[in-house]
Amino acid sequence: MRKIEHIGIAVKDMEVSNALFEKLFGAPPYKSEEVASEGVMTSFFKNGPNKIELLAATNPDSPIAKFLEKKGEGIHHIAFDVEDIEAEIERLKAEGFVVLNEVPKKGADNKLVAFLHPKSTNGVLIELCQEIK
Repeated sequence: MRKIEHIGIAVKDMEVSNALFEKLFGAPPYKSEEVASEGVMTSFFKNGPNKIELLAATNPDSPIAKFLEKKGEGIHHIAFDVEDIEAEIERLKAEGFVVLNEVPKKGADNKLVAFLHPKSTNGVLIELCQEIK
């Protein structure tokens, strides 16, 4: 893992949250994108070298909708940039982590992604991200 790629924040209302974070950072989101396979709309902000991803559910059965129902708005995941996601998945499995996606899938912001189960990471959902070349 080379660096924190972004921090994901689950939100109930994307329009309201975009306005809030635009005031906070003094700039609008640089990118918004729907990831239909996950039932989520994303919005990305930059603050210096840091990125924040807002996530809003697009259907009531999506993982984000379930997260919001159970925990409310707040930090959903921390994403780490990796050079070789498949090798990192294998390394982490060998270390005993529970991998939710043994095969990386296309995520937002031109990334391949895979997640580690929070039960194996002290309650924090960890996302691995590799830039799609």
